Amino acid sequence: MKVREAVVIRIKELCKKKHLKINGLAHHAGVPASTLKNIIKGKSKNPGITTIKKICDGLDISLHEFFNAKVFHDLEQEIE
Repeated sequence: MKVREAVVIRIKELCKKKHLKINGLAHHAGVPASTLKNIIKGKSKNPGITTIKKICDGLDISLHEFFNAKVFHDLEQEIE
């Protein structure tokens, strides 16, 4: 699994846990819904850390909490 895929899984997992839809998260995070949808659909190949931080803020969690998840523990090396 690649980092981008893990980020998508984590966002979906946290939205479900917090009972939020993507549009609701976008509102709370202060990012356009299209940005989140592009991340979820894989159109955004490399979501920036600033965007991920805003997503974390919208979820009321820290970056540490976001990345401290099983889905990130055994990622493949992505050097190409």
